[in-house]
Amino acid sequence: MVDERKLDVLRAIVEDYVATEEPVGSKALVERHGLGVSPATVRNDMAVLEEEGYIHQPHTSAGRVPTDKGYRLFVDKLATLKPMSAAERRAIATLLDGAVDLDDVVRRSVRLLSQLTRQVAIVQYPALSRSTVRHVELVALTPTRVMVILILSTGGVEQRLVELDGPIADGDLAELRAALNQASAGVQIAAAAKALGELADKVRPEQVDTTKAVVSVLTEAMSDHRSDERVAVSGTANLARYGDFDTAVRPLLEALEEHVVLLKLLGESGVDALTVRIGHEGPYSELAATSVVATGYGPQELHLGSLGVVGPTRMDYPGSMAAVRAVARYVSRILDEGNQ
Repeated sequence: MVDERKLDVLRAIVEDYVATEEPVGSKALVERHGLGVSPATVRNDMAVLEEEGYIHQPHTSAGRVPTDKGYRLFVDKLATLKPMSAAERRAIATLLDGAVDLDDVVRRSVRLLSQLTRQVAIVQYPALSRSTVRHVELVALTPTRVMVILILSTGGVEQRLVELDGPIADGDLAELRAALNQASAGVQIAAAAKALGELADKVRPEQVDTTKAVVSVLTEAMSDHRSDERVAVSGTANLARYGDFDTAVRPLLEALEEHVVLLKLLGESGVDALTVRIGHEGPYSELAATSVVATGYGPQELHLGSLGVVGPTRMDYPGSMAAVRAVARYVSRILDEGNQ
């Protein structure tokens, strides 16, 4: 076990290395952090930390830099979420409250996250197969033409036209609308499609053909919302800040081209549960010089997707963790309000 003083030394090394991008020496630590001990004591502590694999010396006579193991201990024991400033909270509220639809929420969220963290931000589009049907609306355009409107819990809307074999009365249309909503409202898409498929067996004989026609376009609209592999990316230019191009930046730039890779990087974090994967803890060996901070989002604990930031292991973990959590909570709130 590492004692408190050595933990303080490790915290100081991580913070200085992230800030300066230079290996950290004992004299600089004492001067900048007021550790209350001599440089010789700090050197001894650094030697122990190095022996235990938390820091290493990249060059002879140079200072130390954290290892993946050191960053992990920092995140698990030392990192506290930085409180968002009033200006940052206002920025989140102002930008996201202005979103006009689901796609706009995703675009604004990923841009905001990259600006707050100065990392590459990734936001998975809601996995709509996990969303629920909020409402089905039927609008008669002519006696034989009906507009079918599917509204999902995430705010997604699909519209389809149905041509009927014969005219439908207003009363029958209202009855069908009620039956459709009774079968599907509040139900996840896959189960709703199944329930709707059984609806034709439960209506009056004269309504069977109309019901089948409407249900057919509804289930088609639902099937269009089952892709879980779309992501939005922002902040690639932030990688220009990092000097370790070949080890960290180049592999990451190549990974940004593959959405499946990015989804695996984000993982399956639960709503409001932060996941930090550092270096070799990630799923791809070629990205061993990068770290990911991610969490899930969705209304009322329903996991619809994940968002997070990715960058070299030398990142501001407390700041990134706070920003990822704040943006995810705000997106969840927007989707929850849209579901009321």
